[in-house]
Amino acid sequence: MKAVRLAGIEQLSVAEVPAPTLAPGQVQIRVLAAGICGSDLHNYRTGKWFAHLPVTPGHELMGEVMACAPDVSDFRPGDRVVADSRVWCGECPACARQHFNLCEKLGFVGEVCDGGFAEQTLLPARGLLRVTDDLPPQIAVLSEPLGVALRVVNQLQLAPGARVRVAGGGTIGGLVALLLHEVAHCQVQLVEPNAERFQRLANLIPLQPPGPFDFAVEATGINAVLSQLVEEISSGGRVALVGLFHHSADFDMNRLVEREIILVGCSVFRDEQRQALALLPQLADKLATLVAPAIGLDDVPDIYPHLIAGRSPWLKTVITP
Repeated sequence: MKAVRLAGIEQLSVAEVPAPTLAPGQVQIRVLAAGICGSDLHNYRTGKWFAHLPVTPGHELMGEVMACAPDVSDFRPGDRVVADSRVWCGECPACARQHFNLCEKLGFVGEVCDGGFAEQTLLPARGLLRVTDDLPPQIAVLSEPLGVALRVVNQLQLAPGARVRVAGGGTIGGLVALLLHEVAHCQVQLVEPNAERFQRLANLIPLQPPGPFDFAVEATGINAVLSQLVEEISSGGRVALVGLFHHSADFDMNRLVEREIILVGCSVFRDEQRQALALLPQLADKLATLVAPAIGLDDVPDIYPHLIAGRSPWLKTVITP
């Protein structure tokens, strides 16, 4: 079968590989759609989360069950599923509390095991969620990033009408902005330098002009952006951090103390992906306008530099193997 293989930093290619063989607890999936995530690009550039190489990336994936191991009873061939991207140990204190996103040994599909940038893949049954047949694959696959965005909204702990500034209109920032409007009923400001992407979101959300704000979302991973949010947010404000920083953040910590600014991390999701699946039908039409025309596996190595440069007018690129 055909698969995208990551062999090292900036070493991405398409190759023919053997079809996977079922092991206990696993489900064989024919991939129908797989999204390219910012963390895929981050790993490609830095190698930060290499677990073993080569590996097939892709933790945002949707597909159809082909076969199940004999000990799997929750799924059957023909079922449509999405992947829970998290791979947790099940033994640490966080896992005992069902906080799998905080697992001490947390890994991700496409890093600790082969992911969805392939015609087929194997995943543990415990990491699959069933989806309805009427959801198009390119919408269903968004349940993973939408779950991440919903985690950010939940971490902000805000009330309807709250003034929120979102820094970064990429996949997660843009989905956060959409959820803040559609679900949390907030006043949303958006800072996004890509004019086409900004306009795409402005077509869906009545964005507010820059002004005072009490909550913020840092979705860029840029030190200067975080520093500016800390400086400009109202005293006592809360900043949710979801962007991936390439270097250690550096800003005046005394500003947090003096103005009682709260920084809160947002790691993947807890149960938010299930909640996101329930939201997909009502958001499907809007989400469809944010997804680029689908690409094939052969196009993936060439699209990575384009996405890294931030030139895409779309919020999400989806592969259809």
